[in-house]
Amino acid sequence: MKLTVFFPLLAAALLAHAQDAPSGGNMGVRDPEKIHDPSVIIDVGGVRRFFCTGPGVPLMREDAGGKWLREARLFADGKFPAWHDAKVPGNRGFLWAPDVFENGGKYFVYYSVSTFGKNTSAIGLAVGGTLDPAAAEWRWDDRGPVIVSAQGDRFNAIDPAVFRDAKDGTLWMSFGSFWDGIHLIELDPVTGLRKDAAKPPVRIASAPEIEAPFIHQHDGFYYLYVNFGKCCRGVESTYDIRVGRSRAVTGPYLDRDGTDLVSGGGSMVIGSEGRWIGPGHASIYAKDGGEWLAHHYYDRELSGRSRLRLLPLRWDADGWPVVTQPK
Repeated sequence: MKLTVFFPLLAAALLAHAQDAPSGGNMGVRDPEKIHDPSVIIDVGGVRRFFCTGPGVPLMREDAGGKWLREARLFADGKFPAWHDAKVPGNRGFLWAPDVFENGGKYFVYYSVSTFGKNTSAIGLAVGGTLDPAAAEWRWDDRGPVIVSAQGDRFNAIDPAVFRDAKDGTLWMSFGSFWDGIHLIELDPVTGLRKDAAKPPVRIASAPEIEAPFIHQHDGFYYLYVNFGKCCRGVESTYDIRVGRSRAVTGPYLDRDGTDLVSGGGSMVIGSEGRWIGPGHASIYAKDGGEWLAHHYYDRELSGRSRLRLLPLRWDADGWPVVTQPK
């Protein structure tokens, strides 16, 4: 998010805050079904949950009718770690683009602390024993910042996506927004923190407007999904989802035409069509032998409000992901 887009994004941020203003509804928000930047979906005992952007990092749960509603927050009652103010003094508790994964019986939640239009940012880590807010063990231990960026850095420490390599068990985190694009660091598989802070992040994709990475393994390849375009403008959003693949987690990631994603490559997976505007922040949800592309979009029929959508994902004869817009 460069300074040149600061004021439009500020307006979008104010709109987002307005939609999250207390009104006596679900968790005291005006639009309890609002979903932006969904994490991966976790299914525990048949109950599906995920985290998303919002005050204190909202936790969403699917109800019996298939509707997603806010159930809790990672940080409740305005109680935020002191390092948030120290590292990102402009942040006011509106935390972005979380990701979650299960690790040794615990849940690791990564989240972004930032300010609009600047790369004064940090990715934090909180660890808890359950995703059920009604359980006695519902509590979160904040382990501090995983990586921090500041003015002068050529990366932006937001939009974390964690990936465990099925080949060797190594743990990685892709991240980034605008600036010099998408970067990758290795994490300690026990602590979840950065394995070697002295080792610089590896750049794996770049484009004029790029963010929201996600890495997925399939049939010997690593697939890197990213967003091109701008978010947060309702029906005027220009987000689309692109992909490249590599034989190594560190790249190079090439698109269908052989163009490196570091050089602006990226094959289209899905863009705007009909009521579904600006699909973004992709992840893959797997269940019962099938896979679905999970992402948010802006609903033209709901005045551009953001919602979650899952589309069936298949792989073509050349090993590339294919999704089809619903009719």
